Amino acid sequence: MDSKSMEGKPAPSRRGFMIGAGTAGAAAAAVATLPTLQPAPVPVAQPLQPVPEKGGGYQLSEHVKRYYKTTRI
Repeated sequence: MDSKSMEGKPAPSRRGFMIGAGTAGAAAAAVATLPTLQPAPVPVAQPLQPVPEKGGGYQLSEHVKRYYKTTRI
């Protein structure tokens, strides 16, 4: 290498290269995933049924169905 062509320029280091490569990789990953992020749809609440006057409050609701699904083996 010619010493005149390197005047005024710092010598490249491996540490600087690795930091730059890591930063570029993280930025590329962030850019690749950002467009696919979408907010989850908000579930629509169903109106509650009136409570019986004399009790008898068991109802097979969506909440109870989800619970039953979690208890299956």
